[in-house]
Amino acid sequence: MQRTPTATPSETLSELVRCCAVFVPGDPARTGRVAFWRPDGGSSPVPHGGTGEELAVVLPGDDGVELVEVPAVLLPVRAALPVLTRARAAREAHRASMFWGSAAMLGLQFVARGLLLPGLSPGEHDAWRTGPLRAEDVESLRRLAAAMPPEAHAAPLDCTGPLRLPEPERLLRAFLDAIADTLPRSPAASLVTGGPAFAAPEPQHLPGLRAWADEVAAGHDGGVRLSLRIEVPRPASAQDDTALTFRAVPQVHSLSDPSLVADAAEVWAGTDATGRAFGPRARMDALLAMRRAARVWPPLTPLLSAAAPDAVELADEEVAELLGEGAAALTGAGVDVHWPKELVRGLTARAVVGPPDDEKVSPDDERTSPDSGKTAPRPSSDTPSFLSADALLAFDWRFALGGQRLTREELDRLAEANRPVVRLRDQWVLIDPQEVRRARAQQDRKITPVDALGAALTGSTEVDGRRVEVEPTGWLAALRERLADPEAQEPVAQPAGLAADLRDYQRRGLSWLARTTSLGLGCCLADDMGLGKTITLIALHLHRQTDPSAAGPTLVVCPTSLMGNWQREIERFAPGTPVRRFHGARRDLAGMADGEFVLTTYGTMRLDARRLAEVPWGLVVADEAQHVKNPYSATARELRFIGARARVALTGTPVENNLSELWAILDWTTPGLLGRLGTFRSRYAQAVEGGQDPAAAERLARLVRPFLLRRRKSDPGIAPELPPKTETDRAVSLTTEQTGLYEAVVRETLAEIADADSMTRRGLIVKLLTGLKQICNHPAQYLKEEQPRIAGRSGKLELLDELLDTILAEGAGVLVFTQYVGMARLIERHLADRGVPSQFLHGGTPVPAREAMVRRFQDGEVPVFLLSLKAAGTGLNLTRAEHVVHYDRWWNPAVEAQATDRAYRIGQNRPVQVHRLIAEGTVEDRIAEMLNRKRELADAVLGSGEAALTELTDAELADLVELREATR
Repeated sequence: MQRTPTATPSETLSELVRCCAVFVPGDPARTGRVAFWRPDGGSSPVPHGGTGEELAVVLPGDDGVELVEVPAVLLPVRAALPVLTRARAAREAHRASMFWGSAAMLGLQFVARGLLLPGLSPGEHDAWRTGPLRAEDVESLRRLAAAMPPEAHAAPLDCTGPLRLPEPERLLRAFLDAIADTLPRSPAASLVTGGPAFAAPEPQHLPGLRAWADEVAAGHDGGVRLSLRIEVPRPASAQDDTALTFRAVPQVHSLSDPSLVADAAEVWAGTDATGRAFGPRARMDALLAMRRAARVWPPLTPLLSAAAPDAVELADEEVAELLGEGAAALTGAGVDVHWPKELVRGLTARAVVGPPDDEKVSPDDERTSPDSGKTAPRPSSDTPSFLSADALLAFDWRFALGGQRLTREELDRLAEANRPVVRLRDQWVLIDPQEVRRARAQQDRKITPVDALGAALTGSTEVDGRRVEVEPTGWLAALRERLADPEAQEPVAQPAGLAADLRDYQRRGLSWLARTTSLGLGCCLADDMGLGKTITLIALHLHRQTDPSAAGPTLVVCPTSLMGNWQREIERFAPGTPVRRFHGARRDLAGMADGEFVLTTYGTMRLDARRLAEVPWGLVVADEAQHVKNPYSATARELRFIGARARVALTGTPVENNLSELWAILDWTTPGLLGRLGTFRSRYAQAVEGGQDPAAAERLARLVRPFLLRRRKSDPGIAPELPPKTETDRAVSLTTEQTGLYEAVVRETLAEIADADSMTRRGLIVKLLTGLKQICNHPAQYLKEEQPRIAGRSGKLELLDELLDTILAEGAGVLVFTQYVGMARLIERHLADRGVPSQFLHGGTPVPAREAMVRRFQDGEVPVFLLSLKAAGTGLNLTRAEHVVHYDRWWNPAVEAQATDRAYRIGQNRPVQVHRLIAEGTVEDRIAEMLNRKRELADAVLGSGEAALTELTDAELADLVELREATR
């Protein structure tokens, strides 16, 4: 059956997750497929690599069950795994897909542990199987099989005879074998297997290996398991550790009865009780298990040639190996190692990081680096600046036995003994000599403060590829506690110069920013759009000016479309604070005040990074910091050249695609915190994004949490009452083309108005105002171009793109109002070119289509709703929207308020952000100023709109429409 529904890969994945899933076995196992089908019988899009077919499934009918053919998407196991692993945690997933998602995770865990057995399929093709499994593995498998929902095994074994469904455990084992048979077949597999057998994706027919395959699989999950019991005969002298000898005794465990265990020698003796308990195949199964064990750990080889495998003598070096890599290899082969209880294994090793024990710390001193002789100045707290690259901290080891710390002399004795068992403090202690030697070799190591802080926060670090626990000391321990528990710190008071009352969560954000930056550490404020990142940062700037060690000018790097908004917010909330724009041909830094704000764009910063780096900045801020999420971009590289006492990143989307973007942002704010990018990817990103290592995710959270403050509008305490409505005027600069058009129209039309009579004059004024607003929107709208080039010509459109990127990354909905149908058509086409789903409602939209559009938006199918202000300003309930954008200003604020209320109305339970786009220095700017500050004129405009403006004198009109300088 051919079906070609069109959908993006993301949409296809979401669709399949909501489908029923059933595994259809194949021969060999890797040819099995996962079928996805919709319970309602509808069709789903077919992704690349899949096929659309009719699938016979058993469904409930009027009289019991019936066989029904449904359209299905069948994917090979490799292609199905991403769908199933996502379904495991997706709320919208069907229970059958969730089940096979859990099964996929179990299969991936088995493969990761190396539980793979080569063999032949029933058709004599090369096939990997899952195994050998421990008793607890078998129990996990059986528990999962017992939870299999009916839809997950609804494809019958035979459609021609009586309906028989696959037995759940057998079908689950077949799926696990399919995973085991699929994943090892990588391009490099033949280098390991020595040929195409068990490496090639295509089935290899190998009938000559049947006897060998039967031997390998003889004990697979059905007979016994092997373990080793280590015996240590007591020496004649309690102090003579050289007289100790070691024996490895093989033990046999029954897989069907985990409580049944006996020495292999007893099984070989074949006593009646033992024989009946283990069954007739016990000796063969045990021998095969010993062969597997000897293959991964050769000291067990003598057991294979013994008449009765009772024990094998072990040398000291073999015992030492068994404490480390040998035990790991045997565990991977399903063989546990049991040590005598009388040997103390309480010897623990922990890395200790921090200042030397004899270092004295006081709030006013300076610490001298022992290696460089340079001093690292202390801030106002009693911790050193972590941006001091030449400071080094001690990395030492602390050994303890039974909770008691060992002395350096005792550690040296352990290392020099070079034996796996030594006498220490009147006890026999079992140790790994290699581990002791490794620790002693590392004991005089030095690391940077940032590396030390990362180890202190996560509680562990890697040494020679091994993870060890870390214990911080001195002020490093105090700093760890201070960062890990910010709520316990004294809150920072709102700065006296701030002309606003911060909300409670904004005050908490200010306190967090102030504490972190006072230590010389950078951080990222990642609040949702509209929660007030800008005003919080302005408050931080004012707070830092009260501390001489932190005071200084603040550089804000932001997109061009946001520079005007920054200036307005600073002038509004920090009146009297100097602010300048470092942008345009006349940009300069002369005469800068200590507490000044300097605003620049990412493009200008990229060109003038060396010049900006010469300024001793107190603070550097990267707004919309996702612009530097690519660490290899020129923007990110140049930004790193600009030094400061502290760095702060502002973004509503710290992670848009992968964790490497988070690394890029935090490695700029606090260089070195997350290590090198390659190391970060292997240590955290791959493990966390793949969902394979919850411990890695927790370590990353502990490391990142003190430096990343993420708040959403939906978080408790952020919007506890009725959802607030925040209205923001977002200023934007005109492009060069817009500027030229604007000035030409003003010049020519004012000349016409000066010579016109009364009636003609009013018409010309309305035409002028309309034309100027259209130019502010987009040149193509004013010029009425039929096939215009849209991108790169309008400052407003660039700002709209910035807003939509953030809004859509949050998964929110947005209403975009404009009074011009032509402008909405341009935006609609532009969004389509960008691949952003949108729909447009205007006066010509029929009522049924209008209702369908509202339903699609409310259901979350289309995130961007373009609306004509007149046609959609009233009568609609669009509470799915969290954002409202007024692309162009209406002369009557009441009309705008009515349009906004399409989202901000009864039924809305989320904060609403209203964004009004205003072209700087234009008539829009002046109208907004009059509406906000000149209430007497605002009342006139409110009542009669543009008509009030037609009565202005020529001088007043010229003052209203004149294009003014936006940069300062």
